[in-house]
Order: sequence, then structure tokens, then C-alpha cells
Amino acid sequence: MKTRLMLLLSASLLCLGPAPGRADDHADANHAAHPAPHLSQPIERTSSGSATVGGKSIAYQAVAGTLVVHPHGWDDSEDTVHQEIPGSDAHAIDGNPDATASMFYVAYFRKDARPETRPITFVFNGGPGSSTVWVHMGAFGPRRVVTNDDTHTPAGPYRLIDNPQSLLDVTDLVFIDAPGTGFGRINGKDKEKQFWGVDEDGQAFTAFITRFLAKYGRYNSPKYLFGESYGTMRAAVLVNDLQNQENIDFNGVILLSQIFSYDNSVDEPTQNPGMDEPFVLALPTYAATAWYHHKLPQQPTDLKAFLAEVEHFASTDYLVALQQGAGLPAADRDRIVERLHAYTGLPADYIRRADLRIDGGEFSKTLQADDGMTTGRLDTRFSGPVLDPLSKEAGYDPQSASISSAYVSLFNDYVRKVLNYGDGLTYRAEIDIPHWNFHHAAGGPDSAPSDGPANVMPDLAQAMKTNPTLKIMLNAGYFDLATPYYEGIYEMRHLPIPAALQKNIEFRQYQSGHMVYANIPSLTQLHDNIADFIRRTDNQPASGSPAP
Repeated sequence: MKTRLMLLLSASLLCLGPAPGRADDHADANHAAHPAPHLSQPIERTSSGSATVGGKSIAYQAVAGTLVVHPHGWDDSEDTVHQEIPGSDAHAIDGNPDATASMFYVAYFRKDARPETRPITFVFNGGPGSSTVWVHMGAFGPRRVVTNDDTHTPAGPYRLIDNPQSLLDVTDLVFIDAPGTGFGRINGKDKEKQFWGVDEDGQAFTAFITRFLAKYGRYNSPKYLFGESYGTMRAAVLVNDLQNQENIDFNGVILLSQIFSYDNSVDEPTQNPGMDEPFVLALPTYAATAWYHHKLPQQPTDLKAFLAEVEHFASTDYLVALQQGAGLPAADRDRIVERLHAYTGLPADYIRRADLRIDGGEFSKTLQADDGMTTGRLDTRFSGPVLDPLSKEAGYDPQSASISSAYVSLFNDYVRKVLNYGDGLTYRAEIDIPHWNFHHAAGGPDSAPSDGPANVMPDLAQAMKTNPTLKIMLNAGYFDLATPYYEGIYEMRHLPIPAALQKNIEFRQYQSGHMVYANIPSLTQLHDNIADFIRRTDNQPASGSPAP
């Protein structure tokens, strides 16, 4: 189950660990006695470049560096106390004195704009345990990795090109790696406990952003968060903490491939009997996937119209049938089986044996099994050879296996040769976090955490109610089985907010997967939609043009 949770919210299956004998890893292991400079001191490297977006050249300054943050409750006066009162135990202030996180980031600042009027967007992937290399190098940075659209990208040399879909035309960008990922490291007493959890992670990002705003004088800029996958859960916690704990209102939150409640996950939902919602919310994605691979008994020509029909069935007849459980009449069961077969292409006998409840991993394994292929999960347009023909579920994700090497290889070149950062250090695109703390205090860091699966819908609702001008944009791919698009719609429509605030939420769907930007036409649409969102919400008279 731990492995499946990691797969659910990562942008890749690749998990990079430290290379044996590297200097940074030796320092990390001996941090208490000899803290390494990159762990205990914020550092930065600057460079310059230009990007052409919309036919216009944009000159920018890039900063690659780290900021050091501490767990919630840390008092930044302790260093002064320690200096002024020799022998004092200043670290006793927060009870976890030594826990620190050196968080890596890459920021791009447009050179010809005034910082106080220029929007700034903080961008992150999810995991938990993922760096932000994916959205940085695949979507919005000034350089972009080239990969195949829905097939395996051949081994290197790979191509890194100028990115005409970069968001630098409308906003400065800060790509943030989560604690322990990228070039960042955590160290000190109880370091994993202090940074690896829903609330702990939210507090680390809160500390990072407040420090960043102060360091670069951006407190008065229009401000946005962009989170992908688990990053959407982080964004909900983060915007609430920033607004209601730090008194920093945001203009907007941009979400890609959302999950707010783990009860809605279609990964092994049968382990949570009585919860039928995951099967309902995943059905439109099953239908879109079967449509893409031409596995439907009758192939519709209009995907959107077809999915609207499936959504209606899922939330009406299908949901009612599932809720009846063993009390569902045989004739009604047969009728639902036939409809599911028509919408998914799965054999009727399989659907009947599955008790009408189709698990995500089983769907990936079964849809193209007759062809000896496994269907992708992060992006169901992808397919790959079956690992084990006798297994119940898919044993890997074909999309992750198809593109991860290109991203990791090119970023490792780019960051060292262009951004001038990372010599002698290991970049950890992803790390294994077997004991992430999913208990969440929806009322804020000082509230008691819940015992159930994490659900951050109350966090975003509180952020929207305390800042009724906050705008939300949800983006999703039709072919995403990790966080199905209909799940995000369902969660947004069930936020505990006044009906009038629903107008502050907008939805965009794309013919792509979890990493919408892996499909170039979808990336172009994603850029245009987000750029329009920022221009409409940044409270500036003419966003996107250099301020005088």
C-alpha cells in the first residue's frame, strides 16, 4: 500500500538515491558534528538568459540556490540569544533544535519589470518525495525537455530546446524542491518527523515562501501558487497557512491533476469497503482511455460529448447501484454490467466478477492484456509490455518509464552548465519516503490532527472564505488515472464554501494525462489558459508588459 501511495502522487517512478562516497552525502551523515556549508547556509548562483514567448524576447536573471528553513515553532531570535548569553541553551525554544531543511530552488526574474508590480508564481510537484524537475523542465521553465508524445523516448542524447510555452511572459517563476529532494537536504534531530508529513511539509513551504519574499523584496507583488499532483494537496494547506498564519493573501492558486482527499483514490479502493466514490470518479477516465485505445464496442467520434454521458451515468445510475451493495436486484446488476462494458471495453464477465467495482491498477493491467500490453497510469495514452502476464495489477507505469531518463539527464546537465550550480552534489529527482505522516490538522498547525486519511478540502475552503477574492484554477487531463479529472471536479463542487464563492473556481480539461504538458498541444493550451488566468486576477491594469 505504501508503494501504491507513492505511485499515486509522483510525477515519476524514478527514485534517485545518493551516490556512494559523494562529498555531500558524507556531510549529510555527519551533520551534527560538522555541518556542511550547503546544509547550514543559504547559497545562490546567478546567471542570465532569454526566452522567446509569443514571438517576444524576454531577458531574465536566473537564481539557483537554497534557503534554510526550520520546523513550525522555531524562533529566529535563538541565534541572538545564543550569542548574547554564553552557555545558554537557546535551542530549547522549540524542542527540536537541530532540525533544518536546506530547500533548493530555481527562480527566474524578468529583467525589465518592476518587482512590486510583476506577478510571481511559486511552483512545485508532489510525490510525496518528488522534486520539481518535471514541471520545471517539461512545462514552464525557459528550456524544455523533448519527449515522445505517447511512446517510449529513446535513450540519449536527448534534446533540450527553448520553451515558447514558458510562463515568463506573465509571471516570474520560482521552482521549489521539497525538503530532502533535489539539491536540498534535511538534517538534525528527528529530521524526517519534522519535515515529512502533510502539515510538516506545509510549514516548511510556508517558511520558504516567507523567507523568499523577504529576501527578494516581493511581498507586494501579485502572488500565485502552482501545485501538481500531491502538490495540489500541498497548495491547499499552504495557501491557508500563508493567509491565516502569516497574513499574506494570494491572488490565485493554480492546480494541476488534483487530489484533496485520499478517500477518493482509485488505487486499491477495495481496501476501504463501503466507499464507492472512487469507482464513480474514475469511470470517465476509464472511458476516455478505452476510447483512446479503440477498445470500446462502439467508438464515439466526439470525446467530450461521450465523457459528459459517462459522467452523468457515473453520478446517477452507477452510484445508486453501488450504494445498494448486495441488495442490488439481479436484473439491475446485469444492466449496469452492460453499461460498464460499453463505457470501458472491459469484458462483461470481468466486470461481474469485480462486483462492478473496477480498481485502477487492475484496469491498467486488463484493458490491453490481450495484446500483451500494460496501460499507463500517470498517462493512459502510454502503453508498455506486460511485466507479469499472471499478475492481478500493472507492475509499473509505462509513461514514467518512457520519459524519466530524459528529464533527469537533461536537468543534471542544464543545472551545472547553464545555472552554474551542483558541482560535486547529487541531484535527487525523487526520494523514497516510506513513513510520510498523512495525519492532518485541518484547522492549522496548532490544531489536533485527524486520525483518518488526509483531506485538505477544509483548508482550501477556509482560505477562500477568509480571502473571498482568492481565485482557483483546476487543470486536469482526461487520461490521468493517478488523479482522475472527475475526482477534482467532485472535490471542488463539495468544498464547504458559500455557493457564491463557487464562481471563484474555474475548470480546464485537456487531451493529455497527469503531466498535461507531456502533450505539446495540451501544453500550449495550458500556457494560454494560465496566462489568461493571471492577467485577469493580478490586480494590474496591463499584466504581461514591462512596468514603466
